Amino acid sequence: SGVAWNESQHCRLLGPEQLQLCRRNLEVMPSIVRAARRTQTLCQQTFTDMRWNCSSIRRAPRFGPDLLKGTREAAFVFSLAAAAVAHGIARACASGEIPLCSCGSGPPGDPGPGARWGGCGDNLSYGLQLGAAFADSSSKSSKLGTHGNKAMNLHNSAVGRTVLSDSLDIKCKCHGVSGSCSVKTCWKGLPSLDEIASDLKSKYLAAIKVSHRLIGSRKQLMPKEMDARPVTETDLVYLINSPDYCTPNLHLGSLGTQDRQCNKSSVGSASCDLLCCGRGYNTYTEEVEERCHCRYRWCCSVECRRCRRRVERHVCK
Repeated sequence: SGVAWNESQHCRLLGPEQLQLCRRNLEVMPSIVRAARRTQTLCQQTFTDMRWNCSSIRRAPRFGPDLLKGTREAAFVFSLAAAAVAHGIARACASGEIPLCSCGSGPPGDPGPGARWGGCGDNLSYGLQLGAAFADSSSKSSKLGTHGNKAMNLHNSAVGRTVLSDSLDIKCKCHGVSGSCSVKTCWKGLPSLDEIASDLKSKYLAAIKVSHRLIGSRKQLMPKEMDARPVTETDLVYLINSPDYCTPNLHLGSLGTQDRQCNKSSVGSASCDLLCCGRGYNTYTEEVEERCHCRYRWCCSVECRRCRRRVERHVCK
């Protein structure tokens, strides 16, 4: 992502659905590559304390069964990826990285007493438009998966962008003598992608199981259970139940939790009882070295000693 994209050298590395988009938008590609890498890192960080820790995303774009068969894990990954691409493009426009776009347009009206619109807001509209074209192109391909899987992926990608759109908020900077804030300059900006991932994880936990069936003249995603609430544009949906991820099963895409570090004192998903699936755990100690007894010295450095201490680790059997 640190070099200029070449139409023949780089775009041909993409699938046929994204090839033409790449050739027409070479300046945007570094932002999309960064968004893809950020999706990988952030997914693993968000699920680091759960049985499914998103380790399968490291093989992207060659997804395993857990991300290809319509699971709730696939729902999260597709929604986060769609949000990340739109977020990355919107931010890149505001920072001047993309010559085809600039700052987001300021909304009408007054931002509040003593405030005025200014600065350079994130260009969310451009990010959503171009981000959707890239993120949804493979799901719209007639060669990829079942119609139900495509509909699910498109729905969940749209949820990711909806969560991103709803997160756009007013940000202000104060001006005035000695920080008096007599005047504020305000703009519309997006939060960090970490916040979006956290919101989507909550939706992952509350995802609705659906089926793709004929309603009237066309097929739609409808709740599998008759007493389930209707699917809305902010609900993540999935088609099949996930494996328990306790033991390795390549056919299901489960890597198991053996050798995962657990938290003996936790009562949540990272606890040794839940993470180890009742198999128990091994305990061992190791010595770690860290900075300690730090002091600030005038001017201007911090001096620390190196201390060693023993820590206890718990690892699933």
